[in-house]
Amino acid sequence: MSDEPRDLGELSNDVKASWQRFLDVFEPLRPELYRYCRYLTRSPWDAEDLVQDTMARGFVTLGTLFHELPNPRAWLFRVASNLWIDRARRQRLERDAIGEPAAAHPAPGHAPDERASREAAGTLVAHLSPQERAAVVLKDVFDFSLEEVAASLSTSVGAVKAALHRGRGKLVAPEADEPRAPAPGVLDAFCAAFNARDLPALTSLLLDSSITEIVGVVTEYGREPPADPRTGSFVGSLSPITTTDAGGVDARHLVGYLGGPPRCEVREHRGERLLLFWFDHDTGPAVRTVWTVETDGEHIARIRNYFFTPDVIAEICRELAVPFRTNGYRYWIHG
Repeated sequence: MSDEPRDLGELSNDVKASWQRFLDVFEPLRPELYRYCRYLTRSPWDAEDLVQDTMARGFVTLGTLFHELPNPRAWLFRVASNLWIDRARRQRLERDAIGEPAAAHPAPGHAPDERASREAAGTLVAHLSPQERAAVVLKDVFDFSLEEVAASLSTSVGAVKAALHRGRGKLVAPEADEPRAPAPGVLDAFCAAFNARDLPALTSLLLDSSITEIVGVVTEYGREPPADPRTGSFVGSLSPITTTDAGGVDARHLVGYLGGPPRCEVREHRGERLLLFWFDHDTGPAVRTVWTVETDGEHIARIRNYFFTPDVIAEICRELAVPFRTNGYRYWIHG
């Protein structure tokens, strides 16, 4: 037997194949998982981050289990709950360590605007403890039994009953989102270059240390175009959506799509400027992806392309009252 390590390319292919099999089983739970994460978090972006982290943690954890999962749904919710509770506790400890005051909360009876009232998390206060919030959501929204809630939160039925009693008594209006709008000039320049299909102008707007990401699919670093244009956040997005033997969007998501490249537009959403990308269909233009942008001066530091996050696209576009289509959760084609 050779002592040489396995070829990394072969190992990478094995991991990708295992990841695909994992998604085949758990991907049907994604819409409900997103809905749960949305109740726990303050924004669609945070919810999608928690979903991505849950799927990744679940994939790794599954490889360490030595027993069958009797209830994949409850197990996945347990992974999400543990991640969120741990994260919330760390953030609280960090705030306490630096003496940061708790955020102000609107008083009960304060009328939220119409947009806030559509929040999935709009009935839960941020000052509920992590366990209280998760317990209320699992029991009252997703109809988990007390035993299932206890298993999801790694606690006892008695502790769940106490958390439910405390949590239900603290329901008030949600926190307001914090605006984080980037410099509009950068986004205007980006849209102009994108709509002109001017790749050099687009890349010139990036920092040398920039990050461009198709959420859940690929991450690129720096301003150089990728070696494989199919995965490029810019290069691929400048072209029409395709489906080939090598990969792409599943054909069932492309019914009515006319095949042309997208048009970029800046829209404001909750105090933040987003990039919306419109594609032509036989029923008219529709948004198929949303990007968030972080800037540093007059350059772009990070872009997150939510092309393969149907739940985020649907929530944002419904709030903006714009037509939309979604692309599924992944680009791989299954025969």
